[in-house]
Amino acid sequence: DLCQNFHCKRGRVCRADKQGKPHCICQDPAACPPTKDYEHVCGTDNRTYDGTCQLFGTKCQLEGTKMGRQLHLDYMGSCKYIPPCTDYEVHQFPLRMRDWLKNILIQYYERDLNTSGILTEKQRNKVKKIYQNDKRLVAGDHPLELLLHDFDKNYHMYVYPVHWQFHQLDQHPVDRLLTHSELAPLRASLVPMEHCITRFFQECDADHNKLIALKEWGHCFGIKE
Repeated sequence: DLCQNFHCKRGRVCRADKQGKPHCICQDPAACPPTKDYEHVCGTDNRTYDGTCQLFGTKCQLEGTKMGRQLHLDYMGSCKYIPPCTDYEVHQFPLRMRDWLKNILIQYYERDLNTSGILTEKQRNKVKKIYQNDKRLVAGDHPLELLLHDFDKNYHMYVYPVHWQFHQLDQHPVDRLLTHSELAPLRASLVPMEHCITRFFQECDADHNKLIALKEWGHCFGIKE
């Protein structure tokens, strides 16, 4: 199979031409495998797609058009009303987000105690210090005042989780800049639960170049330069 090790971008599939050479063509959205309701996704055109295969296949077919350039994965799940984010809410958003990132790493560390390989040795050593700190605020639905107090008092616990999340997203390519597509895995999964995340990332891009640099990311989360 000539296409077996031939890589195509999302929304494209490999086909052999008349000379038998593999090349990429747009995925036919109608030919995508059936999906369950929980696999539906919402596009930035506010249309519900049966899955990412159908969304990116449609985007590929619209390539070269304004609609194609503007179509991205907005969030996971069927399209629904997302309430606007107020100034107060976006100002408080980093408190919850920092706490969530810290607790995600703690969960990874706890799992890693039983099944090693989730974190690298360097990551384990970093998270171990947070895990063993007796002043750590354990996971829970905490009032914003408590989250702010804990950030001020235990600032060092939050620095690494913020840097870690940036590194997890900065992969295509690794250049200390986050594109829309690199942010998508985090943003798309959180929009239905955290309606401020879109505005938060927009305001993180201080120079409005559609890229979030490491410095901008840290500044958004209150990390000192």
